[in-house]
Amino acid sequence: MQYPEFYKEVKTITMFDPLSEVLGSFEKGIITFNYIDVVKSAGHSCPTVGGAYLMTYRALDTLYGDKVPVRGNIKVEFKESETEGVAGVIGNVISNITGATKITGFKGLAGKFARHSLMDFDTQIPSSARFTRIDNGDSVDVFYNPSMIVGHPNTQSLMQKVMMGEASSKEKLEFGKLWQERVKSILVDNCNNEKVVKVVKL
Repeated sequence: MQYPEFYKEVKTITMFDPLSEVLGSFEKGIITFNYIDVVKSAGHSCPTVGGAYLMTYRALDTLYGDKVPVRGNIKVEFKESETEGVAGVIGNVISNITGATKITGFKGLAGKFARHSLMDFDTQIPSSARFTRIDNGDSVDVFYNPSMIVGHPNTQSLMQKVMMGEASSKEKLEFGKLWQERVKSILVDNCNNEKVVKVVKL
């Protein structure tokens, strides 16, 4: 399996999953997610998928600090509906990492480890997403602005040729390269840029 080298440079997200610990899925319930995991799940890498990953990383880092985030202990809210814009795509990425789902998630064992009803859409928040720890109620608003990272000027014209089936093999490769360069700029070069992802404690 081949992929852009920068995927390996993206910061990983380590979680403690108490359900995995109980069921013996992962030793001590420790799970580490990387960007490659998310790309495989989503089927592609783009500013939306990369942004969702970075939003999650930054939110959990702020909420937990030096402690390991607990999977299934995080509620996530969006102001858009799940069918509006890219909210559903972002929600899927965040769900894969945090375990939070709207109604389709795990119902729990003996009243514990439930994952459903931890993701809401159409909520009255000002941000791109709000992450809340269930155990102590701490929350952060996360604002994502991918427009701060402008792609190569040739990207749009190449995309049009690819979508119309008029691009050569060389042009297809060039388009993919330029597309991923923008994702790299967001995830690696600007991972701590407050103008791209801003986290506000509530």
